[in-house]
Amino acid sequence: MARLCCFGASCSEFTGHGSTASGKGKGCQGQVKVCYGYNLVRGMTNHPMEDYHVADLVDVKGNELGLFAIFDGHLGDTVPAYLQKNLFPNILKEEEFWTHTDRAITKAYEKTDQAILSHTPNLGQGGSTAVTAILVNGRKLWVANVGDSRAVLLKGGEPIQMSIDHDPNVERSVIENRGGFVSNMPGDVPRVCGQLAVSRAFGDRNLKSLLRSEPDIKVEDIDHTAELLVLASDGLWKVMNNQEVVDLAKRYKDPYAAARQLTAAALKRESKDDISCIVVRFKA
Repeated sequence: MARLCCFGASCSEFTGHGSTASGKGKGCQGQVKVCYGYNLVRGMTNHPMEDYHVADLVDVKGNELGLFAIFDGHLGDTVPAYLQKNLFPNILKEEEFWTHTDRAITKAYEKTDQAILSHTPNLGQGGSTAVTAILVNGRKLWVANVGDSRAVLLKGGEPIQMSIDHDPNVERSVIENRGGFVSNMPGDVPRVCGQLAVSRAFGDRNLKSLLRSEPDIKVEDIDHTAELLVLASDGLWKVMNNQEVVDLAKRYKDPYAAARQLTAAALKRESKDDISCIVVRFKA
């Protein structure tokens, strides 16, 4: 995928994949100016950083695309690292992407999961959630997700949740019909077979017969009432609700500053998880 030169400079600061990262970029999509910022912070855990992201503006077949994603790994970082490199290319090479975008995204999610499971045994042992956002020519926003990372759009002054949190309790019947169970231990979140706190994920070879990798997909028009989009891992959403997040983010014209403030707020509320956040601002 070639970068669209009219997007201008994009600057990023990295301290390495799988560790903390921050950066920003800006460009234009048709009549819409787009700028974004991101910040990833390691949580208070004894394992390496397992969150990965994508934030980019590209030109594909004469179309201007904004590509944004958060991948929240578990039991290692191999699956989110694989998704970072492969999920968007797999989506964009689907023949139906330009005509039936939802079908193309679904096929690519499922093919990518199969590729993860068919690789070396170690790759599929861990897993990852994924929330992806594709902005097409500054007019259509497609969001897909598997797991509990979330995307929220501020449009018309109201937060619109563009993704669905895949809670094991909500999909209990599917899990039980496949021969599994959902645990609800006091002081803990619901877990698939007492292990995984989401009902859909990439990878997770040992639980795959019980899990789905089919994404939920939502599309929204981007017009003059659309202000910003926030994508984040559950390290943010566990301690802040949608309204709190957009209220804080909209205080900052610079989306990089907004992303940093959101991760800082989550840390102050003693979020224990890795915290990853992308803020995208729209201006007609």
